[in-house]
Amino acid sequence: MNRRHFLKNSAVAASAVSAVGIPTIVPASVFGKNAPSNRIAVGLIGTGRQGYGQNLQGSDLKTIGARIPGLLDVADAQVVAVCDVDSWRMGKAKTAIESHYAQKTASGTYKGCSTHRDFREIIARKDIDAVMISTPDYWHVPMGILAAKAKKHISCEKPLSMSVHQGRSLVDALKKYGVVNRTDSEFRSVRPQNQAVELVRNGRIGKLRKIEISFPSDPDPVPAQADMPVPKELDYELWLGPMPFVPYTDMRVHTPFDLQKRPNWMRVDTYAQGMIANWGAHYFDVAQWANNSEYSGPVEVEGKGEFPKSLWNSMINFTVTYRYANGVEMTCVQSPTSKPSIKYIGSEGWILVDNYPGVISSSNPALLTSKPTGSELDLSKTLWDKVDFVDAVKTGRKTLEPIEVGHRTISISQIGLIACQIGEKLTWNPEKELFVGNNAANALLAAPLARKEWAM
Repeated sequence: MNRRHFLKNSAVAASAVSAVGIPTIVPASVFGKNAPSNRIAVGLIGTGRQGYGQNLQGSDLKTIGARIPGLLDVADAQVVAVCDVDSWRMGKAKTAIESHYAQKTASGTYKGCSTHRDFREIIARKDIDAVMISTPDYWHVPMGILAAKAKKHISCEKPLSMSVHQGRSLVDALKKYGVVNRTDSEFRSVRPQNQAVELVRNGRIGKLRKIEISFPSDPDPVPAQADMPVPKELDYELWLGPMPFVPYTDMRVHTPFDLQKRPNWMRVDTYAQGMIANWGAHYFDVAQWANNSEYSGPVEVEGKGEFPKSLWNSMINFTVTYRYANGVEMTCVQSPTSKPSIKYIGSEGWILVDNYPGVISSSNPALLTSKPTGSELDLSKTLWDKVDFVDAVKTGRKTLEPIEVGHRTISISQIGLIACQIGEKLTWNPEKELFVGNNAANALLAAPLARKEWAM
């Protein structure tokens, strides 16, 4: 298909739905009280490592004796459609879904999950209530805005956007169309992580003064690669979508026929923003939560980092410092040997959550067994991310991590990245979402999409 015609003719997608074999909803008697007619019908957009694994099937956190439920674990949801530009990955997801639901039928068979190469086919379907967006980062905002316009409830992978302006446009669309929305991050539900927030917010370490974050190290950057033939199972033109055309190499996209390796696009700044965004979307979220600033942000930022001149060119080995209006200072570092951790330092002690999912410790170990009293914050029964999203769709309530919060979180990553690019201390106005008195920095707040067809 011609790239230009494909991108310009978005109306084709809607009409194409009629030609797609949409599965018939099976009778309520097959599933009992959790019949498809009583469930939230979900379309999964993106079936790669995160979509197929974490978001669809969930995972076990053996070190803390917990399980993160995937969509297949949520009784009130039914995954009825999957979408991916890689047909092999999409086929694996379809097989997993139908095998899972087949085990719950008397006949032991189930054929009720359709496949779509173009995500707009899923968005156009009237029988789908919600979408789970699990694509590369640069697709999140275009997909999210189109889904909001179609009145689909949205759970979107982090990092949410490629720029502050982009993220704000998604938030504005969600407000306009009034759909339930969630930033898909499990950190708020992982007990060592939310217990630390609970203790800080409840004053167990006195007044919060400093937050120290360490990010995991990155592998060595990959140099420029030779052009390769596009694998037959991959629609590379649609994978690129809003981004400029460049020749295919798997070190730019993902390893074919592999759902275990971290995708290569995460290291290319055209498609993602590196570890400060990937893990920042987790750590800056819980840090803002602990600081009670999740709808705002810092007022000052400075930093430095390395920008490899290679195919994998996202920032590495960085040190960034943020300061908040309440006096809290937040530092984040990455080095060739660093490991994930977050430490909260207060006037009366500290709390550290080391590694992932986390081992919690404190300057005063007795704090770790203290219980909330009266009206204090109690996060011990926090719902897991997928359960929280589906329940919010059913009840109409706000999710635990609305996309406004996720936008504020990733904005911290983005202004930190800009500070490293500019090489100056910057003053940030979190209400206006602008740098004060620095036009060069403000010019980097927008990441316009290369293809105007996708500019929402």
